Amino acid sequence: MKYFSLITIILLFLQSTPKAQSEKEQPNLVPNAGFELFASTPMGWFYRGEHFSQAMKYWTSPTATSPDAYGPRVRVPASWADKGFGKIKAHGGGAFAGITAYGCEKGKPHCREYIQIQLSEPLVPKQDYILEFFYANLPYSLQINNLGACFSKKKVNTQMEEPLVMTPAVSEKNIMNGSAGWKKFSKKFKAGEEAEFMLLGNFFTDSQTMTEKARLNDTLNYAYYYIDDVLLKKVPPILPIPVPDDDLTRIKVEPGKVVQLKNIYFETDGSDLEPRSFFELKKLLLLMRRNPTMKIEVRGHTDNQGTDEYNLKLSADRAKSVVNFLVYNGIKPYRVKSKGFGETMMIAENETEEGRQMNRRVEFIILSK
Repeated sequence: MKYFSLITIILLFLQSTPKAQSEKEQPNLVPNAGFELFASTPMGWFYRGEHFSQAMKYWTSPTATSPDAYGPRVRVPASWADKGFGKIKAHGGGAFAGITAYGCEKGKPHCREYIQIQLSEPLVPKQDYILEFFYANLPYSLQINNLGACFSKKKVNTQMEEPLVMTPAVSEKNIMNGSAGWKKFSKKFKAGEEAEFMLLGNFFTDSQTMTEKARLNDTLNYAYYYIDDVLLKKVPPILPIPVPDDDLTRIKVEPGKVVQLKNIYFETDGSDLEPRSFFELKKLLLLMRRNPTMKIEVRGHTDNQGTDEYNLKLSADRAKSVVNFLVYNGIKPYRVKSKGFGETMMIAENETEEGRQMNRRVEFIILSK
């Protein structure tokens, strides 16, 4: 796990540091784009969205319905394998995902499934982007149009099984025929509002969706698509990212000042940084490079869920992960240290999820200029 964390930091930082202007040079904003990274080994099949979210690294199911993950160590039950599930090879690597995208009006349970990812940086309003992914059909399933993407400021997490009511930023108007193998979806669009999360799936009703059988004798009354190698990147000209007044790069450096880091994410009950965190951590890196004599102490905090001992260790490990990022990227070790405080310095009540989320934070104190 530590090895993966370090490699992730290296790749994401090196990819997004250059001020590239050509489309080819733009980094992919989708972590785990090929579904190759698993948080845990999926030994069986998925029956609820939480199962997919627990098994697949960074990707989640936004609803109670369950997308499917395929890979070398995933066992597809015989009853589903007989229908052709998982028989196709991955487009790239050894893993991919699958979703049901049509069939509500014909009574199929889990008739709409979606996959959701937090982008490595937020969408910039009015910036042009290109979205690409490869898709293929489950044999004998219906072919449809309308697969596409929605974007959201906040993570979508509903316990309902009904289709999501959202307006896609981009979708395919024509029938998507992937029965003969992998095909590429590729669309350009202009971002509307700033958004953190991307959702893939069919966001139209059955009555708004066109269908077509791949062969006359096909019998399945629903549409199921495999998805692999997702790409989202900026299309030049590259617009500047808006910098708010309270941005980390604009703070006044004063000894004793405590600054909370925004948008720092860790794996659940772990200390490995998630990709979205690097966008903010690079700002801290820039701040320290602009102030070459500044020294800081990174401080980790938790809510009150768990034992005191557990929370103290978790907070210390998370603060240490931030320090490791800074040191690896050139900050001298004597300029940064870390400390965990567990649940001892809460800033909100722990009775609500909102309060607990505020208490789960990472901040730093400026020790000297």
